[in-house]
Amino acid sequence: MTAGLSLAPISKRALWKRWHFWAFLGAIGAFLLAACGCYFFPRQILTVDSGPVKADVLVVLGGGSTERPQRAAELFKSSEAPLIVCTGFGDAGDNQACLTNSGVPPAAILLESKSRTTQENAQFTIVMLHARHLKSAIIVTSWYHSRRALACFEHYAPDIKFYSRPSYVGYPRSDWKSKGINGYIKAEYEKLLGYWLCYGICPL
Repeated sequence: MTAGLSLAPISKRALWKRWHFWAFLGAIGAFLLAACGCYFFPRQILTVDSGPVKADVLVVLGGGSTERPQRAAELFKSSEAPLIVCTGFGDAGDNQACLTNSGVPPAAILLESKSRTTQENAQFTIVMLHARHLKSAIIVTSWYHSRRALACFEHYAPDIKFYSRPSYVGYPRSDWKSKGINGYIKAEYEKLLGYWLCYGICPL
């Protein structure tokens, strides 16, 4: 009589442990893949550009140097929108001056000068947009800030159509160290996660 090999059935507990093991490995792999993507491709991940569009208003967010209002002036002159809102405590007035120095008529500029965060930029500016019955807006900020900025505005006003037309100052990787862009990129990833967890603003 030849003894055959018998395979003992795997218990449910063993199957459960095995499933957890592979799920854990999959989660680690997904995390490492995402981390590599964030490290090697921040421009592709953080930048949102809607391309040439037409809207009721341009919204210039505070921060940066002069690249944001300069970008807004460029878009205004290209007739992408007939009105500009400068938002941000301490920055709205400076951006207004930059816009007028770039040839934008003062009558075409509105100020929102109380907001201190991107979230407040969106919340306070949206009140102004609703008051004027504006239905579409182009968000103008720095490229690395464009995903979070657009997500904030879309989150707080789903009834308004928002576009993104960021400035590309500091976009070449060769400029990151000299312009301090590396620090902005790192901070932006942290803020994207923080806004998602704290305010429910999904960046995807």
